[in-house]
Amino acid sequence: MKDSTETKALYNAIAIDIADKLHAVRKTVHAEQKTRPPQMDALFPAFNRVPVGVAREYEIMGHRAVSEGLDALAEHHAVQFEHLATTLGTVVHGIDLKQPLSPEIIALIRQTLLERKVIFFRGQDLSEDQQVAFGRCFGELDAFPFGKPGQNPYILEILHNAYSPGTENLWHTDVTWMESPSLGSIAQCTKAPPYGGDTLFADSHAAYHGLPTKIQEQIRDLSGINDYRVFLGRGGVAMPEDLIKEIKARIPFGVAHPLVRTHPETQKPSLYLHGGFLRQDALFNHKTSTPLTAPESLALVAELLKQHTRPEYQCRFQWTQGSIAFWDNRAVQHYAASDYYPHERRLRRVTISGSKPY
Repeated sequence: MKDSTETKALYNAIAIDIADKLHAVRKTVHAEQKTRPPQMDALFPAFNRVPVGVAREYEIMGHRAVSEGLDALAEHHAVQFEHLATTLGTVVHGIDLKQPLSPEIIALIRQTLLERKVIFFRGQDLSEDQQVAFGRCFGELDAFPFGKPGQNPYILEILHNAYSPGTENLWHTDVTWMESPSLGSIAQCTKAPPYGGDTLFADSHAAYHGLPTKIQEQIRDLSGINDYRVFLGRGGVAMPEDLIKEIKARIPFGVAHPLVRTHPETQKPSLYLHGGFLRQDALFNHKTSTPLTAPESLALVAELLKQHTRPEYQCRFQWTQGSIAFWDNRAVQHYAASDYYPHERRLRRVTISGSKPY
């Protein structure tokens, strides 16, 4: 026992001495580094680029949650911001969406969406028509052809319960099968489960910046084909062949979108793909029209689909009845946690028309 105690004491003496000497070296190096601006790429190791994505996006944002101008505008209109994460996600307080909205308030909401990528409101309880009217404040609307419409045809009902478990628990951005995918979506909760059922959002700009430089360069000129085949046999119900032919004749089946999308309003690049709609084995260079091999495509897409899963890029929203989420499909992906079965969760969604990605 005595020998063991002496051995441990000797080890600790050596460990403390080495720690002191290593610290002295690091202290000298760090003192030199503080005399010049830190280089972000040097601060973070090459094997862990995830924090770089958040740091780079926050740097582009001016190291502020929102711009000075937006902060001043919010204060002027007695609007308060509750920020959920560094680069995305803000609960907006002080606006009653049931009341007529002035052009100034609409502009404030739009600017907040652009800067924070996904915004939330509590206790709104809009009717279907009110929700549609709110959506129209930001552009034309897209009806959804593959789901259950509400009484208003521009409403999509998203209902899950003991007979229909939640299935949207994958990271995605909406309707990439469209030639001009939606600008954004506005979802309202009309019935929340007693617990669970949160929706998570991930910053697609930060996700792009957090990719290894080699992959950023590799995907910059790559596109993929997206289609809606998953809806043609959904729920185990086989659609009649003549109906499938009619749908494909009226709605383009297979559209090309870049993997790196430029946001048309902020001009920021984002990682843009939907694993369920993308033909994952058929990427191609859109400048040269050169296809990747199927193994190359599959391996690259598998790597890219991991990126939005990083917690550093995410915020999480807990639904309550009457709460609203308004997200920018050009800037975020989302994931509906399916952890509330057999309880019921009911949302209503309105989709705002967008433009062709470039």
